[in-house]
Parts: sequence; structure tokens; C-alpha cells
Amino acid sequence: MATLNGEDEVVGLCRDLIRIDSTNAGDNSGPGERAAAEYVAEKLAEVGLEPQILESDRGRANVIARIAGEDSSRDALLLHGHLDVVPFNAADWAHHPLSGEIADGCVWGRGAVDMKDMDAMILAVVRQRLSEGRRPPRDVVLAFTADEEAGGHYGAQWLIEQHKDLFDGCSEAIGEVGGFSVSVDEARRLYLIEAAEKGIAWMRLTATGRAGHGSMLNAENAVTELAEAVGRIGRYEWPVRMTQTVRTFLEETSRALELELDLDDAEKTVAKLGPLARMIGATLRNTTNPTMLEAGYKANVIPQAATAHVDGRFLPGYEDEFFQTVDELLGPNVTREFIYHDIAIETDFDGPLVRAMADALLAEDPGALAVPYTLSGGTDLKAFSQMGIRGFGFAPLKLPADLDFSGMFHGVDERVPVDSLRFGVRVLDRFLDGC
Repeated sequence: MATLNGEDEVVGLCRDLIRIDSTNAGDNSGPGERAAAEYVAEKLAEVGLEPQILESDRGRANVIARIAGEDSSRDALLLHGHLDVVPFNAADWAHHPLSGEIADGCVWGRGAVDMKDMDAMILAVVRQRLSEGRRPPRDVVLAFTADEEAGGHYGAQWLIEQHKDLFDGCSEAIGEVGGFSVSVDEARRLYLIEAAEKGIAWMRLTATGRAGHGSMLNAENAVTELAEAVGRIGRYEWPVRMTQTVRTFLEETSRALELELDLDDAEKTVAKLGPLARMIGATLRNTTNPTMLEAGYKANVIPQAATAHVDGRFLPGYEDEFFQTVDELLGPNVTREFIYHDIAIETDFDGPLVRAMADALLAEDPGALAVPYTLSGGTDLKAFSQMGIRGFGFAPLKLPADLDFSGMFHGVDERVPVDSLRFGVRVLDRFLDGC
């Protein structure tokens, strides 16, 4: 087998994956992940692995492979990435989101940061190491999943329910939304490693009342009841709750940025973080954002029912408080049901795996400081954590100081710098040596 170079391959792998349409609108009507899964499986088979393509439904494909380590008696490490991407409106983009165009030193396209970049880095590193005959210190399980963008019902969640044995021995994992840099100055960068995720509660609120003519008096108007409940929930100011991960992030970041930290006024510190403030600010408290409303069918008819959707997110350790408060805000005539509900997770930011991540970053960037943070959204790690797997978000990218990286998740003109992809390959290679 010819020796492969991951740094040379990663850009092409990322472009190829972006060009494969794996859009997931959440209703199982899209192209699915089958074509992307076949591409990944082919690239893994070329270096001697025996990947399995597992379909949970027509076209909803996952890829699993295991690399035997030097010491298979140790617990295994899971590397996971999803193959689906969110929808897009191509007319809004400077370069077509399925083009994989290289422009201004970046690879452009849907999935460039979420998360075909990491998929490509994993493939590039694995292909180089196996072509060179280098095995990791312990077994590594590779999982490229379907449906992460819609909750993982056809992907990670299905895998742990139907194919749990494929993850035998896995105790730790790394995946998306972490390991990217935020510049302190020209010489120093923070690398945010996800150590916690907020829980998810997408809720449908329903108010019922008495239907009638719009010209009549009606004290049981469902629209009024619903509107008042939505207003209370949407305007509610959730209190700041200082979780372990958020506290550590603020302490480390304040020290690095030489900011005065007042934990009794954490928002004041967060406000000084520039583009990061949007991402970190959402992790200081629970949130409830109304997103959809539906009621009635004619201007002069009072409907019997009205509904609204609310996107709720709760911090690790505060789920009970979250739902107790929501129920109080609803009032007596509005009920709630789940559209989607998933757990919050959090792990300590210490131990050999954390040291391996920090050391790998420092070896490639002497100005690196690894800090933990909480993700306001969710990833496949929620599903894998149900098997007792302790995970982190670690898709390492050294980024230009002026790039609003967090703003490109699900955004327009998503792109990743070419040099960042190559940096990620080097870091992941070092990380696997030390894991």
C-alpha cells in the first residue's frame, strides 16, 4: 500500500463530502446519507478496514469501523462525526453550498464547519496512519452517522438501540463543536473544548377554549390564553446558574484575557468576549424561545384551540427547575407536550484524554490554551453518553482571528480555512498517539 499524506488529502476529502448532497430537513424526505456513507466506506476500505454500512431506513445510512489498537485490552476510543447537513438557500451564498469551492483560502459549502470538515480530518488521519502501518495505542471505533441534525433517530440513537455491540469497550469519545481557536492576541489562542451540552426541550403548547363568532363576547378565547402564555415564557428572565464547566471556562478565559471576573455578575465578563459572547451567553442560564404559532382559519371565527412551539434548553443539573418554571408560566389553561426531548450532559475537564487533547494542541500551536465550554445545542454525544461513554467536542482548528466561526454553524457562506484543516490533521494525529 502506498503511503498517504493526510495533510495533502484532507482538503480534497472535505470538498468531495460537501459535493455529496446529504441535506436533512428533518422529515425523512431528503436524499439521505447513503451516498456519503458509501464514499466514506470506500475510503476506509482502501486502507484495509472493513466498514459496515447500516441503514435505519431507506437511504438513512451510518458507517461503523473498528481499528485494532496496539493494546486491545484497554478501553476503546470512539471517534464520531455525522454525515447529514441542514438545508440551505443557494441564492443567498457567495459560492454554491454544494460546490466545495476553494476561495479566499477556504473550502466553502454546507457542512464545511458542521461537520464534514471533521469527517474529512478523521478520514485523512486514519488513512495516513494505516497506510504507514501505525496503529493507535488502543482500539478506535469510527462512527459516521445519519440524522444528527434532526435528533439522531436514524443515526446515533438507532445505533445504540439496534447495534450496541459495535461500541463494545468504548469508554471515551471525541466529536464535533470543540477544539477551535479564539485569538487572545497574535501569540495566544484559546481552544474551546466542549465538555457539556444543554438539554433540549422542543415543546408544543396548546390552549383550548370555546369556539364562536368573532363579534361575540368570549371569555374562553384560546388565542388569548395561548398568546399570554407565550408572552410570559418568551419574556421570562431565567436566572444565571453557574455550572462547573461554565465556571471553569470563565476563570480560565478571564485569566488569559486579563479580565476582572466577578462570578456574581458573570454576564459582565461574557459581554467582553466579542463574537464568543453570543455562544457563551446562552450557557449561563436556561432558555425558552417561542418559534411558531398557529391558530384559527377565518378572521371572524374564534377557534377552539391554538398552538405554539417553544425551543427550550436547560443546563446540566437544572432540568427539574426548568420544567417546574415552564409549567408555572403556562398558566392553568395551556398544556405542553414534547416534540423532542433530550438530556443535558457534563463531564469533568481532567484526566489522560484531556491531557492528550491539550498536549496535541500545544505541540502544533505553542500559544494554545485548552479550556472547557458548554454547548448550547446538542450533538450525537447525548446518545453515546447513554452507554456510559464520556465524551468531548474536539474537532481541532486553528482559525484566523477575524473569522466568526461560531456564526457559520447553520449559517450562510459556511466555510473552513484550508490551513485549519491541515492543522486539524496534525493535531488529531498527535492526539491518537497520546490517547
